[in-house]
Amino acid sequence: MAKTIDYGGLMHRAMRGLIRTVLEDVARDGLPGAHHFFITFDTNYPGVAIADWLHARYPGDMTVVIQNWFENLVVTDEGFSVTLNFGNSPEPLIIPFDAIRTFVDPSVEFGLRFESHDQDEDEEEDEEDGDDDPEDDPPSPGRDAQVVQLDRFRKG
Repeated sequence: MAKTIDYGGLMHRAMRGLIRTVLEDVARDGLPGAHHFFITFDTNYPGVAIADWLHARYPGDMTVVIQNWFENLVVTDEGFSVTLNFGNSPEPLIIPFDAIRTFVDPSVEFGLRFESHDQDEDEEEDEEDGDDDPEDDPPSPGRDAQVVQLDRFRKG
């Protein structure tokens, strides 16, 4: 039996389950109303499959938009695949849920952010050095958005 409860890991699984449920609904019924998603993911994460030219252009993180034109949205327990249009060139993407860094629906000012333990350590070092520059922070997903950051509660 574990000596502690991994609340951070449990919350990440729950939040990724929420994303899976939302995408399953969209795959079945389409996007309701003005809903649309900005999904940022790690292009180097195992299981991510994108065109070579996209990986060359986005060698770390990439943000995709699921809004006006998308097709072949298929959701599994591990992730999702979708075909998106990049400059009139349809490209299939495979994105594991664990590769997702942020999931934002600006139509309702909702967002989730997944931070790795390494990012938290870097932030703590920056704060110790007094280098906390707000211009270096990533843009917020929207005014008054609900962003949940849980990794800072995870024990290293």
